[in-house]
Amino acid sequence: MKTKSNKKRNHVPIRMNALFLSVFFLFSVLVLRLGYIQIVKGEEYKRTAYLTENVTTKLDAPRGKMFDSNYRVVVDNEPVFSITYTRTREADAEKRHNIAIKLAELIDKDTEELAERDKKDYFIFLNEKEVKSRLSAAEKKNTPPEELYDVMLEKVTQKDIESLTEQQLEVLAIKSEMDRGYTLSPQRIKIGATKEEMALISEHLPELEGIDIKPDAERSYPFKESFRDIFGQVKQIPKSRMDYYTSRGNDRNDLVGTSFLEEQYEAVLRGKKTKIKYVTDKVGNPVGDPVEEDGSRGSDLVLTVDMELQQKVEKVIEEKLTDAIRGKNAYDNKELSKAYVVMMDPNTGEVISMAGKEYNRQTGKFKDMPFGNIYHSYAMGSTVKGATVLTGLHEGVIDRNTLILDAPLTFGDGRKLKSHSNMGPVDAVDALEGSSNVYMWHIAMRLAGYDYANKRFNDHKVKEAFEILRNSYSEFGLGVPTGIDLPSEATGYNTGMSNELFQAMFFAIGQFDTYTPMQLAQYVSTIANGGLRMQPHLLKEIREPSADPNKLGKLLYRFEPNVMNKIEMSPRDIEVVQKGFYEVMHGSQGTAAWIFKNKDYNPAGKTGTAEVDKETGLVNKTLIGYAPYENPEVAFAVVVPDIREGSTNNEIAEGVLDAYFSMKKEGIPTEAESQQKNEKKESR
Repeated sequence: MKTKSNKKRNHVPIRMNALFLSVFFLFSVLVLRLGYIQIVKGEEYKRTAYLTENVTTKLDAPRGKMFDSNYRVVVDNEPVFSITYTRTREADAEKRHNIAIKLAELIDKDTEELAERDKKDYFIFLNEKEVKSRLSAAEKKNTPPEELYDVMLEKVTQKDIESLTEQQLEVLAIKSEMDRGYTLSPQRIKIGATKEEMALISEHLPELEGIDIKPDAERSYPFKESFRDIFGQVKQIPKSRMDYYTSRGNDRNDLVGTSFLEEQYEAVLRGKKTKIKYVTDKVGNPVGDPVEEDGSRGSDLVLTVDMELQQKVEKVIEEKLTDAIRGKNAYDNKELSKAYVVMMDPNTGEVISMAGKEYNRQTGKFKDMPFGNIYHSYAMGSTVKGATVLTGLHEGVIDRNTLILDAPLTFGDGRKLKSHSNMGPVDAVDALEGSSNVYMWHIAMRLAGYDYANKRFNDHKVKEAFEILRNSYSEFGLGVPTGIDLPSEATGYNTGMSNELFQAMFFAIGQFDTYTPMQLAQYVSTIANGGLRMQPHLLKEIREPSADPNKLGKLLYRFEPNVMNKIEMSPRDIEVVQKGFYEVMHGSQGTAAWIFKNKDYNPAGKTGTAEVDKETGLVNKTLIGYAPYENPEVAFAVVVPDIREGSTNNEIAEGVLDAYFSMKKEGIPTEAESQQKNEKKESR
């Protein structure tokens, strides 16, 4: 027994020793591990624990202003308050949606620009289970996961979209803006918040995480609606152009010029953004106070347009259109009545006025449409005859003394063509003065190789006649881009070519292709200045922003006149057309002499009538010209589409020329005088 007891006692210390040894070993490993963590990896883990990130956000700076040619502010920045949302990394879609719901109860948000796709996405967001239930078993089984959402979009019907309430659409509009924003970067939800909206938001700020009210700027227009469309719009980047702008260095939530001058000169008008630098922890929350780097306002544009003249031109158009509407059913029962005017310096290409008006019979109101001068094109009638004569002279089918009998033309198929009156033997000047169609038709027939006297083609070149006429017209700017400094312009409608002689003949009198009023103005300017096609432009100068509202900033750039091409016609041939244009407004047979021959500003020009509809008798009435004849300083184009016969085109032209020259007589400073006066001030 004693021996067994001793054996048991011997086993216990061995087990205890083994246990102590194991504990000691594990403890040693733990100590070594802690030592490794603290000594070897301590600094690395410490840096990880206190990991921070530098985040820079940006705020838009005010855009540059715009001035007219006499340095009057035409586009300014008005201080307003904007409602913004600053997104954090923790704010998921559901959280943003809940904030949008609360915010929609406090503010009014425009929903007109919501796209159909946005509404479909939102319907799915609200009714995902219901939309998924519309999928067939085959669609669920066979559609790849990445394509399933597109199939769900197809299941959303127009009825579904229409079921969204106005309140839901407001929530969608707000959420869409919130979704566009970058993390920690204030995103505008609404520009120009009302006092009531700001008061309500201030009361509920604790419930509106990320929502704030910030000072901002909104475009203002001292001359109200006048020329406003051409100034353009400033909006957030459209989704359709997001890739374009981000590739140019813009942020997704930027305000940018989206049309006309604001878009054309976006790089100039854009200010230098205010930068706000945050330090964030590893979760993305800001640590400490942000550091702000001030931005600066964009550069200013000085335009070529004289806003006082612009308003006078607009008034003339409204008055003369009103007279036409009230008198003798000039427009029959057409709902809309329109007229366009372009005035430019033929020597420099400076556009001094560009006006358009549309009268709506249903509302009884006029709509400002200056953009119609570059976007809308019409058959311009006899105004193109100057180009036709110069083409005939250049091609040698007529010379300066060629006489052609203006009498009715007869053809083998029994067709008869004539001018508005039988003028007898006429040369090129007479043909322009009295607007002879027959003279122009003979030019076209000769270009086509048609011998009218013998009623046969010597050389069938009808398509070649089209090419010659169209190429020649393009030298004046007809049918090609004028080069005006706006994002886009129409070039008119090229009706193509034909083997039909009569179509070539009608091309020669402006009854085939269509042109814009701006193209007409460039064309007549080319004739007025002796053959130089000048680029029409609206930019005159670029100036540094000035802190003093009563003083312009330093001149950075001045637009120099740009000759796009010189027409191939000889100076003596151009003088023939100039003389013809003079006789139009002064000669005994001049089609516009009755209204212009006694004007002391001594104009020259060409009238035009293009048939639109034989049944209704509607025509396009046009007039181009320049003044004074000896030393042209202003060229113009007037287009009155879809009107009955009358003199509205002439009356509008008279009104705008009278306005221009009366302003000059009254001592209102010209652009050059204003510029000199301003430069003297700057030099003091």
